[in-house]
Amino acid sequence: MRPGRLDRLAVALAGLLGALATAGAALAAHGRTEGSFLAIAAAVAFVHAPALLALGLAGSALRARALPIGLMTLGTLLFSGDLASRALLGGRAFLNAAPTGGTLLILGWLSLVVLAALPARRA
Repeated sequence: MRPGRLDRLAVALAGLLGALATAGAALAAHGRTEGSFLAIAAAVAFVHAPALLALGLAGSALRARALPIGLMTLGTLLFSGDLASRALLGGRAFLNAAPTGGTLLILGWLSLVVLAALPARRA
């Protein structure tokens, strides 16, 4: 079965998060910024990049996977982006960006629980 747009998008987002996580971890390791914020931002991105990769590779076997893909992508960008902004720019991205991102990440993972309970699609 040929991968669809959503599959390719999820895989591309996984690659982007993986690259950003690697860059953030390298910056944190070399001590040029507030390392603890950057290290946490990188860790969160490192955790969610493989999750997005798996969702992209799941194909149509997992119904409504656009929901966890969207929640995890937006959540990671908000959470990690806010922490990276604090480390690199000295201030928050915007008020409540990290808590909002964290909430979206939790909802993304919980949406997988719901999707796993749905009946599988038939070919």
